[in-house]
Amino acid sequence: MKTEAIRIINEGTKRDLHLRLLGAIAFQTRCPNFNFLTTRLNRILSDIDFAGYSSESRQINGLMKDLGYADEPMVTALWGHRRMIWDNKSNGMHVDIFFDRLEMNHDISFENRLSIDPLTIPLEEMLLEKMQIVHLEEKDIVDTTMLLREHEVGGSDSEIIDANYIAKLLANDWGFYYTCTTNLKKVSDKLETYQELKQADRDDVNGKIQKLMKALDDEPKSFGWKMRAKVGSSRKWYRDVEEVRR
Repeated sequence: MKTEAIRIINEGTKRDLHLRLLGAIAFQTRCPNFNFLTTRLNRILSDIDFAGYSSESRQINGLMKDLGYADEPMVTALWGHRRMIWDNKSNGMHVDIFFDRLEMNHDISFENRLSIDPLTIPLEEMLLEKMQIVHLEEKDIVDTTMLLREHEVGGSDSEIIDANYIAKLLANDWGFYYTCTTNLKKVSDKLETYQELKQADRDDVNGKIQKLMKALDDEPKSFGWKMRAKVGSSRKWYRDVEEVRR
């Protein structure tokens, strides 16, 4: 499946298109030293997920058709401006493309961010992709653990998770901040149960979580953030995810 994903990206690059992996394959790709953790999940990968720009959607549609894919008409009719699903009957592959942003429990914008890495969305968006999930599952905790163990937290290098960038985003959105910090604590609590990790691994991930939490807490918050914080979780702070079924 990763081979097919790379094929699509490479063909897109030839056409000056910005298709970048997100989801499980992105984590497998960017965490080569620690993706062995996914074996505990017995995960079967069935979809290839991409981020793209809506300004390139017409060319992306042409690319996918040239590669033997057909779109899901109902999904295209309802959500085609922000999401499309493609199926290839010849190889059984399913491709999901999100345009401009990931709209789930919270929004993650891809604006001006898809040139940072040639294969995947940036590390910051990869982390936020998991941390925006209100009902976090074990696969999300494992992916987050892999990402934090594989990559340092700090500056703006493409192989380092930029804590300050994430902090600035969440300083304007209390709901996302609350979900993210809650989930970081869940990841930390779960680490002790992963016998595949050494204590040094757990200490490393915990240290990075604390570094992220400090950056999130230290960042000056917007007026809107402060007002929403006064209401807290007594009022719903996230969007329910609408399932897209084939």
